[in-house]
Amino acid sequence: VQLQASGGGLVQAGGSLRLSCAASGSIFSIANMGWYRQAPGKERDLVARITSGSSTNYADSVKGRFTISRDNAKNTVYLQMNSLKAEDTGVYYCKAVYGTSVDWGQGTQVTVSS
Repeated sequence: VQLQASGGGLVQAGGSLRLSCAASGSIFSIANMGWYRQAPGKERDLVARITSGSSTNYADSVKGRFTISRDNAKNTVYLQMNSLKAEDTGVYYCKAVYGTSVDWGQGTQVTVSS
């Protein structure tokens, strides 16, 4: 599956952004989806994920501020980010897992100014 992430940008601390990840192909509804973040000089870490059954889990650092959701009719997964902090800065990648297959999107930059 091909993934196209969008919605990143520059925002002040305390602001909000919504990321979108559009997927091609017919397997989206059965794929487990996730958002990951890679800050400069650091590893890529899980931010949030949502299963095909819409169960969710979040990194402790974003709980209560970020919400992941999916729209199977649009083959899209979203990440609503509120109360953004400088430490949320990084490149955000979406990931699709289905069976033994794993696909990554190209990433979208989020920069939070303090």
